[in-house]
Parts: sequence; structure tokens; C-alpha cells
Amino acid sequence: MTKDELLKELNEIFKNVLDLDDLTLQDSTTADDVEGWDSLSHITLIATIERKFGIKFNMKEIVELHNVGELADVILSKLA
Repeated sequence: MTKDELLKELNEIFKNVLDLDDLTLQDSTTADDVEGWDSLSHITLIATIERKFGIKFNMKEIVELHNVGELADVILSKLA
């Protein structure tokens, strides 16, 4: 899976979880950029991503994420 393909899949997950039909994620997108992306929805996003891709994040990985691009990189490393 390429990073672009993954970003498209992540965009769909974020749109569904946050109920934002017009959302378009970029590598640089952060929680501050997205309406409704708060600490509670972050937990739901992470759990949904883990289920979708059959992966598990550890706490250190989650805490160190700064944007969607970094999230995608961690997912890709787990899928490799």
C-alpha cells in the first residue's frame, strides 16, 4: 500500500468517525485543523484504525504523533 492510498483510506475513516463529509486530510493536518477532532474522538479514530488495518499502537507511538503524515508513516511501518 502506498502512502497516498493509505491517506485516502484514513480520510474515509476520519470522515465517518467525525461526521465531516467535506474533510480532506493532508500529511500536515493536525487535530487543531479539524473540527471535532478532540481527545475523545482521537481514541475512537485510533481504535477504528487499529481494527481496520489489524494493527496495534503503543502509547509512545500515539503520544508522539503530531500530524496525519506521521500517523500514516507509523501505520505503513506496521504493515510492512
